[in-house]
Amino acid sequence: MEENKVKSGKEILDDFFKEISTIENVDKTIADSLAKLYTNGKLTDKNAVNELLKIRTEKENDNEN
Repeated sequence: MEENKVKSGKEILDDFFKEISTIENVDKTIADSLAKLYTNGKLTDKNAVNELLKIRTEKENDNEN
């Protein structure tokens, strides 16, 4: 009977962010950062953009060295 249970939106998001880094062709660094923001209750458009800019800057710096 449990397999017929309808998941709430929160349960769906919890499952998604738990598994996001294992999705094929998803950058692990980005996935982990977004999952961390979600887990900490800080996943907003502004925080996501800031985190993505930070990752991009770090990757550019790594490529220069």
